[in-house]
Amino acid sequence: MQTTRPVFLELWRIHLPIPGFVSILHRLSGILMVLTIPVAAVLFEQALSGPEGFAATAAVLDAWPVRLVLLLLLWSLLHHLLAGLRHLLMDLDIGLDRPVARRNSWIVLIAALALPVLLLALGGLTR
Repeated sequence: MQTTRPVFLELWRIHLPIPGFVSILHRLSGILMVLTIPVAAVLFEQALSGPEGFAATAAVLDAWPVRLVLLLLLWSLLHHLLAGLRHLLMDLDIGLDRPVARRNSWIVLIAALALPVLLLALGGLTR
């Protein structure tokens, strides 16, 4: 019996629909946020240790590579929040139809990219 199922899947060549892409980004953003908890705890402890520790933490957070990481974490938080709300709505049987799911996925992707830019424009990560 001949089957058309592939024996070897090349994951990089599979065309994933946009809801699947948003779902994978939701998982990755959650992992990214969890992995930064120890770093945030160390920086928080250092900042609370005294004036010298606070100055050292402020100097670390003021470096431009760290600001890029903070921007990535801001995107991660916003994407995880919006995609999580989307998943909760799907659990309530809202937005399960294919066209609605695609539209909601695009809304999550665009909003998660636009909100950090909007927050930056309002002065969120700048002095």
